[in-house]
Amino acid sequence: MRVVVSIGGSVLAPDLDPDRVAAYAEAIERIAADGCEAGVVVGGGGVARDYIGTARDLGANEVELDQLGIGTTRLNARLLIAALDGRANLSPATGYDEAAAALRRGEVSVMGGVTPGQTTDAVAAAFAESVDADLLVYATSANGVYDADPNADPDATQFGSMSPAELVDVVLPMSRDAGASAPVDLLAAKLIDRAGIRSVVLDGTDPEAVVDAVLRGDHTGTDVVPIGSDEPTYWTGASDA
Repeated sequence: MRVVVSIGGSVLAPDLDPDRVAAYAEAIERIAADGCEAGVVVGGGGVARDYIGTARDLGANEVELDQLGIGTTRLNARLLIAALDGRANLSPATGYDEAAAALRRGEVSVMGGVTPGQTTDAVAAAFAESVDADLLVYATSANGVYDADPNADPDATQFGSMSPAELVDVVLPMSRDAGASAPVDLLAAKLIDRAGIRSVVLDGTDPEAVVDAVLRGDHTGTDVVPIGSDEPTYWTGASDA
């Protein structure tokens, strides 16, 4: 099975803890050791927001701010590459062809941001589409997709399963509200819908949750299931590694 895992920067390195990065590297290694081709897209998190906020105060324009964010995602990606100890591409892929080439070489393919105006949510969806991934996993700080922002609405209800089109419908109004926290951004949702990519949105605070979701389809987040698609046959024969 070919899988792309999107790891939020605030999930991978909220405080630049080497043990946490190492735990995520171990999780990715277990996925690869079980026979999966693994691609990883790493976000910028709080560090990127700090740099962007400071640069905005200094008068940087939006493209310059995006470039700072992209640079931070690639720094985080380098942390993960270092922890993977030779199992990944030597430096973060800067484009989808480069990322796909790393997969073909049998490496864990790690990348960060790609271009201004595009979040790593969207990069992960585009990467998954470009390599015909069987599964796309978003490891976030939220446990799935809700009908409202659970941080603001105590009555928000989690979706156990939904179609890609329903994901777009849920994310669309959230993307219009300043300060709203959508589970994935609108472009990512639209790419998932366009490509019909089976996806999972889950709480990635514990790297083991990603392992369970990828290897067994076992998680407490939200399944995004294209209409008419079947459960990956890989899950029926996966080991308990």
